[in-house]
Amino acid sequence: MKFPVKAQTPYNPAPVSLRCPHCGKEAVMVSLNNSNDIDIGAGIQCGQRYCPNHECHGHLFVIHSQGKVVASFPPSSIDFNPTGIPVNVIASFEEAIRCHAIGCFMAAALMVRRTLEEVCLDKGATGKDLKARITDLRGKIVVPDELLDAMDELRLLGNDAAHIEANSYDKVSKEEIEVAIEFAKELLKALYQYTGLLARLRSLKKAP
Repeated sequence: MKFPVKAQTPYNPAPVSLRCPHCGKEAVMVSLNNSNDIDIGAGIQCGQRYCPNHECHGHLFVIHSQGKVVASFPPSSIDFNPTGIPVNVIASFEEAIRCHAIGCFMAAALMVRRTLEEVCLDKGATGKDLKARITDLRGKIVVPDELLDAMDELRLLGNDAAHIEANSYDKVSKEEIEVAIEFAKELLKALYQYTGLLARLRSLKKAP
C-alpha cells in the first residue's frame, strides 16, 4: 500500500483505536511523548503510538485519516482464541490470519483451505481429496449443517486461489476472506472449544 508524501506538516496526534498487534487488546493507542504526527497530504496523517496495556507497551506506526486507521505496522490482525485446538490446526489458521492482516488475500484463502485439511486429518476423515474428506467428516462430527456447508464453500475458495485458470483467481476480496475466516473460527469453536466451555461451566456449579 503506497501513500504519496505531498506535504510534511506537523499534526496534533489524534486518538487512534485498534486491536494491538502485539497483545491483541482493543485500546486507544498512546502517542509518544513530544512526538507530533505528520500530515502528508490528501487527508492522511502518520505517527508513532504504543499500547497502553501495562503488560505490553508494544510500539507501532500508524497511518490514519483524522484518527480513522488506514494501516499500521505491525498490522493489526483478526482476534483468535486457540484454546483447545490442535497445534497443526492452529498453525495453519494463524497463518491465514497473518496473510489477511498484510493484504495477501489469496494466500489467506489457501491457508484457510489448509486449515480444513488439518481438521479432516485430526478427525480421521478419509477420501481421495478434500471434497471427499469433508463428506466423510459429516458422519464423524456433530455440528450445524450450515458449518459443514460452509466448509465446502471454503474449500472452493481455496481452490480458486490455488489455480491460475480459475475465473476468480484474482478476485479474492478482503470482505470475502474475512467472512471465510469468521466461518472457520465458528467451525473450530464448535469442534474444539464448546466442550471445554461446558466443562468449565459445570465445574463452577456448587454441588447440591
